[in-house]
Amino acid sequence: MNKKNLWILTEERPKREVIAKILYKFAKDNKIACFIDTIRVLPILNKDRRFTFLYEVVGFHSNKINKVFLKIVSGYSSFVDFLVFYQDKEPTEDNIPLYAIEETKTDDSESRNTGVFQRASKFVYIDYYYPNIRKIMLYNLKIKQKPEPTDTYIFGTRCLLTLGVEILGKKLDPKIFKPFSSVDELINFKNSMRKPPRGNIPILIHKQGNVIKISGRLIKSNSLAHDPNIGALSLISATLRKLGWEGRIVITNHSLNQRHLTPHNKFIKIANMLNIEIENLKVPKAVRDRRYWKYESESEKLGTIFIHIVVENFTNGDAIFENHAGCEKGYFITKDGKPIPLEKYADRDAYKKGDKSKIISIPDLILIDFGRYEIINIEGKKYEFRHKAIEELNNFEEIEKRYIKKYYPKYKIIRTVVLYGGHERKIIEIEIGFLLNKNGDLVLGIKPPELFKDAIKNLIDFWFG
Repeated sequence: MNKKNLWILTEERPKREVIAKILYKFAKDNKIACFIDTIRVLPILNKDRRFTFLYEVVGFHSNKINKVFLKIVSGYSSFVDFLVFYQDKEPTEDNIPLYAIEETKTDDSESRNTGVFQRASKFVYIDYYYPNIRKIMLYNLKIKQKPEPTDTYIFGTRCLLTLGVEILGKKLDPKIFKPFSSVDELINFKNSMRKPPRGNIPILIHKQGNVIKISGRLIKSNSLAHDPNIGALSLISATLRKLGWEGRIVITNHSLNQRHLTPHNKFIKIANMLNIEIENLKVPKAVRDRRYWKYESESEKLGTIFIHIVVENFTNGDAIFENHAGCEKGYFITKDGKPIPLEKYADRDAYKKGDKSKIISIPDLILIDFGRYEIINIEGKKYEFRHKAIEELNNFEEIEKRYIKKYYPKYKIIRTVVLYGGHERKIIEIEIGFLLNKNGDLVLGIKPPELFKDAIKNLIDFWFG
């Protein structure tokens, strides 16, 4: 094995503990010696002190890896969280990755469906682009794993194992968690599971002759958008095909009509791939994206992820909540270090009855400055929407009352905006704390949080002394 670079492409904010697991997995699979110290993710600046939109991962040492680089990307549809490449040059869309990795913090103690089914369609969809790469479900659990797994989790995981997906980060009993050996075994296991509450449409599988019918509701908000069931039906259908089923697969009790079936919908794309029928409707020919991913150059998250990483790696501050645009929603971390999920509604019943003011507005990022006893609530936006971001700062009263003042009563609360985009090199609005423009300029606001000033100063000092 010649010495090359390792490239990690991700839609997510790269968490140091997750990066460490990916690096260890690569080293173990390739039987190479390595040392993993404290992992840090460092933004690379050029000679003009501009951000290059490239990060270097340090703290990993191996004589088979030159450097580890990381870049933020976006998928065109149903993208996994990480693609990993081992090559000298920066990956292009034509290069084939070694790994496709989906990360989740969700155990089935929180949700029977979200952890396994909602993400399963990603592993099915990626086969169209990279059929032979290694696929991994990586559990980065923040809460204690449930001692006894639910039947839903067992079934979903056994389907993933049948498809060749590796499971990392959870303890699995090999006597329980093993691939299905036949179509009939899969059907019998699924149909023996506990049924959902009355009024819900259960996912049931019936085989008759050359036809397998799978029941499952696919409509949500008047569109084909029921993600847990899209994942479940995609996973079941793909597993049946993997087990050798060549007959018809028909989805029933879906509650859809013909106008819901559009060529760009991800389930329609998967239905085309696996030759799935939708009962009494015509599945349109899917419009496929020529590429699976692209380098991100537009999203507001480029700004919030940057400031998050710089604070985490170059100050004594940290994040106590993150919800970067298009990324997984994190937990709120209490002063005792306990992760808790945030509520969505101040009054759920009132919201469902039409009072939209009862939703709890949450920041894109909440940082803590331990030394100054400050909590920083951050709204992220693209530069052209900066005035909208300033307005939205006024919506954080509920989260501050319910969580921040409760768990951090002695801390001062600051609200600020972090922007990405444009080409401006000066900010005039006092509410804006930081701008990362498209040229990579690091622009502090008129009155930014002191933590921001520390972070940017220390980053520049690191590269230029």
